[in-house]
Amino acid sequence: MRRAGSRMNRPRSPRFPAAAENRGLAIINQTSLAPRRPMRHRAACKEISVAKPDSSRIFLPLLAGASLRDRVVASVGALVGISLAGLICAAMFPATMPWIIAPIGASAVLLFAVPASPLAQPWSIVGGNVISGIFGVVVAQAIGEPAFAAALAVSTAILVMSLARCLHPPGGAVALSAVLGWQSFSGHVADFLVPVLINSLILVAIGMLFHRFSGHSYPHRARPVDGKAVPQEPVGLLMDDIDGALADLGETFDISREDLALLLARAEAHAAERVAKAQLALAGSKLAAEKAKKRKREKVGS
Repeated sequence: MRRAGSRMNRPRSPRFPAAAENRGLAIINQTSLAPRRPMRHRAACKEISVAKPDSSRIFLPLLAGASLRDRVVASVGALVGISLAGLICAAMFPATMPWIIAPIGASAVLLFAVPASPLAQPWSIVGGNVISGIFGVVVAQAIGEPAFAAALAVSTAILVMSLARCLHPPGGAVALSAVLGWQSFSGHVADFLVPVLINSLILVAIGMLFHRFSGHSYPHRARPVDGKAVPQEPVGLLMDDIDGALADLGETFDISREDLALLLARAEAHAAERVAKAQLALAGSKLAAEKAKKRKREKVGS
């Protein structure tokens, strides 16, 4: 899944719902998109300002959309996932082979805590860990200086994972583990790579099963909001608008372009609903004032 802000293979499409349909997401079929606000209402947008950094919140990182229920579900998922992966691998592997690798713990955090993240998708976990492990072994074998080998292994892992579209932060730890543990398994590379592969596959399989009951989509797909009407001719933000905004910011965000498009579509719908309610309330106030004036004139005339 593409990460928002990535410039590799970014399609240019007329509308983001159409782009989503082309990728099998069919967002437009069930998502309500609000039309652009008239010019007279756009002045209200000026009231929204970019939040300034608050030093008191520097140690309070927040995940958009996170809830206490999600954190509890993530904890239970990690408990189940790591336990089952460890038990299965311990039964499969010989005593000389590690039954689980440390970076799998980090993979479990992404898989169960942020299953919608492009970094937590099946190919990211399996491909990222395995590719990083392979290149970590290659670097450890080629470079004798541990410090330089460690740095080169992690940097190479980042590059190769990015090119293979499976960027996964724990992959950096896998590459580093290959260098740090090279002396212990240099003659038996399979003792390191096999656990990396099997641990990753089992964890992903458990995650797929677990999230069928957790209420989350995994592998993640941008899901429309149920029960929302669809206009016949949707207008509003274009995917090119989103791409332009991402290019302006110059940052890479941990959200897919499809999820970002869906989020903005819903935000537009809520904004339009809020403006419509305000207009209705204003019209009602004016009507009530006119009726009051009319009654007052009738009383004076009588």
